[in-house]
Amino acid sequence: MRKILLALSVVLLGLTWAVAQDPSTQSTPSSASGQSASGQMTVEGCLSGSNGNFTLTDKNGMSYQLTGDAAKLSEHVGHEVKVTGTSFGSGATAGENASTGAGGSQTLQVSSVKHVSKTCKSGGGMAH
Repeated sequence: MRKILLALSVVLLGLTWAVAQDPSTQSTPSSASGQSASGQMTVEGCLSGSNGNFTLTDKNGMSYQLTGDAAKLSEHVGHEVKVTGTSFGSGATAGENASTGAGGSQTLQVSSVKHVSKTCKSGGGMAH
């Protein structure tokens, strides 16, 4: 009987831990990006570019080609922003964004932009 209760306790503890790890119930500010099953992705980083050719570089040096509302993006160039959108692997999009020219870059169709800071702290070349 004691072994059954111990086994049941371990199973319940494991299930509780698994539910606590569900990313939809947590906020992880230290994470640079997160992707859901629907392809929606949020990336925080430094925005650069102009004239519809915008790039977001996260704190790990990963760069994302951004497509979407250029007016929304242009007002945040040089700022730290959090961008949410649908991601596409390099070469996975149709049209002019099919080739980004950078080996591991992704294209992100922007649905929202949230201002974080007027200065970029990611990718600044300074030790953290």
